[in-house]
This record gives sequence, C-alpha cells and structure tokens, in this order.
Amino acid sequence: MNQTVKRVYMDNAATTPVRPEVVEAILPVLRDGYGNPSSLYRSARDARVQMENARKTLAACIGASHEEIYFTASGSEADNWAIKAAAKMNQSKGKHIVTTVFEHHAVLHAFKALEKEGWEATYVGVDDQGIVDPEQIRRAIRPDTVLVSVMMANNEIGTLQPIAEIAAICKENKVLFHTDAVQAAGSVPIDVKELGVDMLSAAGHKMYAPKGVGMLYVRRGLRLPPLIDGGAQEKNRRAGTENVPYIVGFAKAFELAVAEMPETAKRLTEMRDELIAAVLARIPHARLNGHPTKRLPGNANLSFDFIEGESMLLLLDSMGYECSTGSACTSGSLEPSHVLLAIGVPHEQAHGSLRVSLGKFNHREETAPFVDALEQVVTRLREMSPLYKAER
Repeated sequence: MNQTVKRVYMDNAATTPVRPEVVEAILPVLRDGYGNPSSLYRSARDARVQMENARKTLAACIGASHEEIYFTASGSEADNWAIKAAAKMNQSKGKHIVTTVFEHHAVLHAFKALEKEGWEATYVGVDDQGIVDPEQIRRAIRPDTVLVSVMMANNEIGTLQPIAEIAAICKENKVLFHTDAVQAAGSVPIDVKELGVDMLSAAGHKMYAPKGVGMLYVRRGLRLPPLIDGGAQEKNRRAGTENVPYIVGFAKAFELAVAEMPETAKRLTEMRDELIAAVLARIPHARLNGHPTKRLPGNANLSFDFIEGESMLLLLDSMGYECSTGSACTSGSLEPSHVLLAIGVPHEQAHGSLRVSLGKFNHREETAPFVDALEQVVTRLREMSPLYKAER
C-alpha cells in the first residue's frame, strides 16, 4: 500500500490559500448579498454599502483615499489599464514609455502592445542583484516620455525596488509613474502618499484572498480613461458588475495582512534566511538569485548548475513539496527566465532555477526536511548529468 505523502506548499508567490477568516467574510455575502450594487432597491443598496466599506478598508491599507481605489478582476488587468490608459491619454505630449527588462509579463506585454500601436519603449536594465538604479530611469526619460512603470517587488527573485526615488524623478520630470505592487502588497508596508506613485496595482490572490479580484489605485486628480467599456460602474471608469463577495474578501485579507505584517515578515525572513544558508552550505554549485536582504520576506530563488529546473520540480513534487521554477519549460519555451537572464545568470544555470516562496501557513519545522529533500533531488539529477560528470 502506498503511503500518502504529506504535502507542503511553498509557492505562495504564484498564489496563496484563502484564509479561513476571508472565507467567513465572503460566505454571508455570497449567500445573502446578491443584490447588484448599481441598482436602487434594498438588497442592491446593502451590496453597495458592503462594497464601499471594503473600498475604504483597502484604501486605508495603502494610505489612500477611498475614491482613489478602483476594482478590477486581477492584477494583470490593473497593470494593463494603468499602462495603456495612461499612455493613450497623454499621447499628445509624446509616445515614449519606460519600464525595466524584468517586469512581470502583464507589464512587458502591455508595453509590447503599445509598441505595435506606435509607441516607443525603453527597457532599463538592472544590476546583478536585480535592483533598478533610479539614475538609469532619469537618463531614460525624454521630453516626450509620458509614462514610467517599475514593479515594487519582482515576482521571481523578490527584489524590492527604490520606488520612492523613482517616483520623485518622474514627478520632477512631469511623467506619470505606475508600480506593479502585486507581489509586494500584503508583504511589505505601502503608503502611496509617501511613495509618491500615481498608480499602483494589487491582487487579492497574493494575500490569501480568492483569485479573480484586484484593484488599481489612481491618484486623485488623474482621470484615466476606461480599459473596459459597457457600463457606468466604478465612476464610469471600469464597466462590469462588481464582484462584491470577492471584494469583501480582498479587503478582509489585506486588512489582516497589514495588521500581522511586522510579526509575519520577521518570521518569514528568519525562515527564508535559514533555508538559503542551509542550501548554500550543503549543496555545491548553487547560488542565490537577487539581493540577499532587499527582497520579499518569504522569497528564496536559487540556481543549481548541471541540472534542469522542471526535473527538480517533478521530483520535489513526488516527495510532497510544491515549488516553482524560473525556467519557462512548462510553457513550451526553451528560453529560461527573462528575470534571471536580466541579472546575468548564464542560460544553463538559469534553466536550473528554483523559487521557494514561503507564506503564512509555512512553519520552521518544514524547512529542514525540505533542504534534505532538495539535496537528495539535486544529487540524483547530477548523477545523471553528463555535464556534472565532466565537471568532476
């Protein structure tokens, strides 16, 4: 009889489990709060009150005003809306836009879409630890630049960017600035007024709320045209009946994340650092990708010579550990992660990458057995690798 393998989830950067408290907040709205918040009768008014209370909660989580929060179906939608709408509303000034080479594809593909429509894009590089130099952003800005977009925290290697410095440069040059905070929101403190950003994207499923709900912060006074037409929802900015249950859940999750952030960040940082130190001490030909400290609390991205990331994932999965890889093999592409290539990781080593992203429901007792399992997997794969045999 096969013994059931205990599952340990370590891919919280991809998505998070939904917290019990969030489920409890959502269920009554699903059951009883079915009114359309755009209608006028009692159940509709009740739904609108719940939605607007959630908007106020979400605004408070990032130091914004409630009228600056707009609901979306995802972080990707929020990114696309901010980038495409901001560029098009200012095209009379110019058609030059700036981002970095290692953004999430929601940003990079939005930029590529604008390039096909006639915009010119500049893609700024990062250093070997994945940090953007604000002065490179300054040098990239031209008189016809209308938008800069730089993510707050990288989704693969977890590096945190100097957003306030970049925002100040953009303000000085009268250029709109957007930050993709989908990975950062709920994990690190955010105050949009202190940061000085014009637009900020976030998503519920990265902070223990359900998939399918996100938000875009738009600074007061900035009137973005809609990305989706067809209705008067969200002050005529985003058509589509609002997902009130998930919006309520999103607000509950963000509120809890902010309240627990000091304790959670400390615990995950300690677990992350212990895991990284153990891996680097025990497994030769391994490296940490990204800055050692300027990174998200639970993110550990590691590369291993002579092996391929997808094989590591499958073997770790068979042992009960669920992680992610920077390699794009599962998408049918032979190219490794654009993020790892951007920080100078060689192609061969980039293919052997592993992202471990710890979250609220991970415990210190899980990390040592995971390192044991990882060491076994790497050793096994290297025994089958002709490249490793040649190196020895």
